[in-house]
This record gives sequence, structure tokens and C-alpha cells, in this order.
Amino acid sequence: MHKTRWIKAVTGGLVLCLTLSVCGFYGTCAGVRDRVIRLHILANSDSTADQHLKMQVRDAVTAAAAGWLDGAQDTEKALTLAREHLPVIQQVAQRTVHEAGYRYPVTVTLDKTYFTTRQYDTVTLPAGTYQAVRIEIGEAKGQNWWCVVFPPLCFGSAIREDPMSEVLTGDQQALVSSGEYRVRFAVLEWLEDLFSWFR
Repeated sequence: MHKTRWIKAVTGGLVLCLTLSVCGFYGTCAGVRDRVIRLHILANSDSTADQHLKMQVRDAVTAAAAGWLDGAQDTEKALTLAREHLPVIQQVAQRTVHEAGYRYPVTVTLDKTYFTTRQYDTVTLPAGTYQAVRIEIGEAKGQNWWCVVFPPLCFGSAIREDPMSEVLTGDQQALVSSGEYRVRFAVLEWLEDLFSWFR
């Protein structure tokens, strides 16, 4: 009888520890998602020409937008600045498409978008839903390109040397900068996919 109670107590303790560990990790990932804004460019198709056009749009937009978010000290301010610049981003992207000889329409929005776990240089962002500036070229059925616009990793910044450290907490920065969480990221992505199935 005492042995059974002991086994149940140990099992319960292990389950509790695992639950708290997963919840803590999930909470840290959620904090990252709340503080980061992505740029997401979707090509018209997977043809070589359309993929090349996507990269031309990327280059034009990131060059034009360099420094736009330097005045943002938090995500809310960055979202406000991003919304204000959507028409300019649309103009730059559309002009680039036309100058390349295409007549694809370009749509630019600021939406919540689901991303799988992605790596950008030394930063790994967990799967989940992020605010994203979405640039859709034509039918937007081709492979996409993405980066981080806040903190400004792909829009460029003359002010911030380590923009992630200015936006994320210590735990959040450790999570995205460390290669130790690959298994947890995979589990998180599986859970996010499962949750999205029920939404």
C-alpha cells in the first residue's frame, strides 16, 4: 500500500514538473511572439522568374524601409509606425514589380500570421502566430521569404547594434539565441499545429 502511494506521488511529481517546464517554455515563447514583428513576402509562384522577382521586391522594400522603426521603443509603437508606412511599402513593391516588366498586383497588409519555427542568422524564432507585414505578389502561391522588422534585423538600423536585447527579456533572448531548444521547439510546433486544428 505504501509502495503504491510512493509510486503515485513520484509519478505525480514528475508530471507536475514536466507540466511546469512546458508551461514555462510556452510562456517564454509567447512573450517572444508578442514582441516581434515579421516581414513576410510571398512570390506569385515557384517559377525561377517569380522567385527572382520576390527577391527584387525584398531588396527594394528593405532598402526603402531602413531606419523606419528606429524610433520605436516597444511593439505597440512599432506596429503604429508599420501601419503608417504600409502605403509606402506597397508603392515601392508595386513599382519594383512593374519596373521588372510584370503586371502582378501587390497587396501589403499588417496581419497576424502563423509561422513554423524559423531561423534567421543566429536567431531561432518559435512557431506560432506573429504580427507580420505581408507582401503578396500576384497570386502569392510561391515560396515565401521572411525576416524580422521589429526589432529591426532586416530593415536596417543606424542606432541599434543588438536590437534583440533591447526588445526581449533575458529569458526570451536566451531562448531565441541558444541552439539548446531544438527538441522543445519541435514539440512546441507540434502543439501549435494541434491547437490550430481545433481553432
